[in-house]
Amino acid sequence: MRIISIFAVPVMIVGIVAFGLAKRINVYDSFVEGARTGAENMLQIIAPLVGLMVAISMLRASGALDLLGELLKPVTTALKIPTDVLPLALLRPVSGSGSIAIVNDIFSAHGPDSVEGKIASVMMGSTETTFYTVAVYFGAVGIKKLRHTVKSALLADVTGMLLAVSLTYILLA
Repeated sequence: MRIISIFAVPVMIVGIVAFGLAKRINVYDSFVEGARTGAENMLQIIAPLVGLMVAISMLRASGALDLLGELLKPVTTALKIPTDVLPLALLRPVSGSGSIAIVNDIFSAHGPDSVEGKIASVMMGSTETTFYTVAVYFGAVGIKKLRHTVKSALLADVTGMLLAVSLTYILLA
């Protein structure tokens, strides 16, 4: 197995170059053009990402997430969502790194094998950073009208979160 991991990337690179040469494609020029396009796309999406990160930091630092958690406590209690997992559910559609920080906090407080840790793990795997993804992909191609994308994606996130809680209690708790 170790030999496969050592040679996988070099074999892929040689394979891609060989395929390009066989198709009579200037591989180097194609690489440079792709790198240029990637850099241009990165510059286009950097402003929305910085705004998103600032907003997330402000939410966490201001205590707004904690306040929202307290307001939603009757609902979360009825749905058996642990209090410590609620900030993850609220932040996950917005920030991947913020979500990882919350999961780390949950693991530190309760351990990864606790109910909270298991729910957090399943939730991380079954939901998406919706707003980040929309900002990156839609921003990269210049789409400004999102239509039903955000609503549909958030519905998928809520479904993933509720199923993460339910299935963790059924299968893992």
